[in-house]
Amino acid sequence: MGNGIISLWEPPSSPNLSYPWYAIQTGIAVHRAVAEPLVDPHAVQVVEVLAAVAEAVEEIKSQPTRSLKTSFSFYLSLNNKQIGTLDSKNPNTWWGPPKKFSTEYEERKISWLELFYDLVYVIAISKITHLLASHLTPSGLLDYIYFFSMIFWGWVNGSLHHDLHGSSGLRTMLMTLWQMMIVAALIVTISSNPGHLLFNATIAVMALQLYITYLWWSVGIYDKEHRKLNKPYTFFYLASLALMFLTLFLEQPYIRIVFYITLILNFIPPFIVYRVLRRRSVDFSLSGSMTERLGLFTIIIFGEVVLGVINGIGELNQLDFNIILHFALSILIVFSLWWIFFTLISDKPCKKGFQNSSLMQIFYIPTLMALGGIGVAFGGLFKSALHEGEEPAHLMKIIFSLAIGIFLLGINILLHYLEYPPHYKAFKKRIRQIIFITILLLFSAVAATNLSLLAFLSTIWMLLIFLIIAINYRWYTIEGNPGSKQQQS
Repeated sequence: MGNGIISLWEPPSSPNLSYPWYAIQTGIAVHRAVAEPLVDPHAVQVVEVLAAVAEAVEEIKSQPTRSLKTSFSFYLSLNNKQIGTLDSKNPNTWWGPPKKFSTEYEERKISWLELFYDLVYVIAISKITHLLASHLTPSGLLDYIYFFSMIFWGWVNGSLHHDLHGSSGLRTMLMTLWQMMIVAALIVTISSNPGHLLFNATIAVMALQLYITYLWWSVGIYDKEHRKLNKPYTFFYLASLALMFLTLFLEQPYIRIVFYITLILNFIPPFIVYRVLRRRSVDFSLSGSMTERLGLFTIIIFGEVVLGVINGIGELNQLDFNIILHFALSILIVFSLWWIFFTLISDKPCKKGFQNSSLMQIFYIPTLMALGGIGVAFGGLFKSALHEGEEPAHLMKIIFSLAIGIFLLGINILLHYLEYPPHYKAFKKRIRQIIFITILLLFSAVAATNLSLLAFLSTIWMLLIFLIIAINYRWYTIEGNPGSKQQQS
């Protein structure tokens, strides 16, 4: 194989064969002759370039009016060819310019850098969840909704940027590190003195807003195709930043209103870009690695729910058989919710299209927000167990039931945006109906708040077990009946 490649690079013997045309013929020969994989990555890159040249020649043959330069550019850029650059010839390799938006890449594994990046968000989510637990008031809930949405927005933007444009160069590592530092600063401000919390948190949120704006804008420096797509992001994100700055001179309730307006502005750009991509007959779908990242983020929230159970039990300052029974039921409820979510949502690709991807990411917010609320409610339930029959106990049971209901409703909505195999479409439709019935039963459980905590938790767990049995029955009925698969297909 090696000798074959070397011989192809020998100079042309015929004086009538020019060097440019000889290079093209070489590309055709390599493109058609290579049958075994190459080990040397540089050799692979050479073959990829020559293969692109060969395809350009074929284009010229089919369209004689197309110039060589036009065809070659067409195949290198618009046809999404992943053409590598030799490290020794590229002085920017160590810096690692962002990957182009138009380049298609195979599915990849989650990198250690991304997992390290997620760690800071574990702390951020934990901090705002504990903040809600200590300020369980309407204003505390509004602040929780804002901070959770803003943190998720920052995480999604950083994760998508890495998924689309990340590389192994120094630039990607530094950009990720800087964002982690900003989020860490936000965590510190949330823990600051209540008298200075609003000002400090505003400055930290503005820093995150400015950084995310720069993150997307900077890609246009390297990729001209991306400049047209990042304009809506730059405009709306800067407008949001300006409004955040305005809140430094306002008083409540106007501060909270303006912050929620900035939140809306931050989620508008994807729907404008969707129209731009549609006009250009280009589309974008959420990658498998990004779907996996969303699952990892969900695991983070489930960890907070387990922590809520542990902290709630710790508040009782006693341990007997009754407390152990409450603890076991609580963990069973968490495990049941985990089972339902990851059975129906994990390893399922999002439906194709930029709009579907954007909407699914948005509907993750109330779903995970409700999951975090379950963790907060667990702590409140155990605290109120010391005052059974009083108003706080009833209130916590209502919050707990509503949080689980909203979480299941979020799963129901997310199912709409997931692509199931053809023979499972009827299964998905029926399961969504069963989930809706379970939600109604959960909301009706609010009327049963006069039950003891043990009876209340048992009722919730039995409703979740009913849903799990229904999912299992439908699932294994299809799996165990090949005929039904073909019929539904």
